[in-house]
Amino acid sequence: MRPDNPRRRETTAGNPLQTLSAAVAELVKGELQTITVYSDGRWASEQPARGAILSGAFNPLHEGHIRLAAIAARRTGLPIFFELPVANADKGLISAEEVQRRLRQFRDKHPVLLSRAPLFSQKARLYPDSVFVIGYDTAIRIVAPRYYDGEAGMLAAFAKIREAGCRFLVGGRVQDDRFCTLANIDLPPAIRDLFDGLSEQEFRADLSSTELRAMAHS
Repeated sequence: MRPDNPRRRETTAGNPLQTLSAAVAELVKGELQTITVYSDGRWASEQPARGAILSGAFNPLHEGHIRLAAIAARRTGLPIFFELPVANADKGLISAEEVQRRLRQFRDKHPVLLSRAPLFSQKARLYPDSVFVIGYDTAIRIVAPRYYDGEAGMLAAFAKIREAGCRFLVGGRVQDDRFCTLANIDLPPAIRDLFDGLSEQEFRADLSSTELRAMAHS
């Protein structure tokens, strides 16, 4: 396949893992912005993606993630991608070695987007016309003005998301011993139309990656 973008690279033969390792290192250093890794090991850099995109740390990937992704694909009619950002607004960068470790969980199962985009306004630029699949806890954070230095900053960020043609699908989560969904969030009227929610009957998974890590070390 001849790439349309001169920065795009694709591998289908040889030693794809070794080549992908080099690309992941470039991503962590900021020399690339996104890499699409397919379940069969093929990959392409700087390739726009459109789909239902489930973003997370996936440390580890668990059944709740997989179920949510399947439900999102059915609800939206879009291809599903898991997105692993190597930069986190709160925790900093993930090492290239750790990215590779988490990426191996998806091999022969699901396509993954690796990105340098910790913010959804940045993800929207990389993946226009997509639906971002998020949990209740993430939805609470991204509509909180304190993360944007005020309401004006929050609305400006969502204006970029709207301009890119993106929106959100929110799955519920246990919070303070009760299961909460999008219906429990007081969304600002100006951005309410960008959100759709799954009911508890449609999706509920109480086990988190944090709990799984704790169980593994107990």
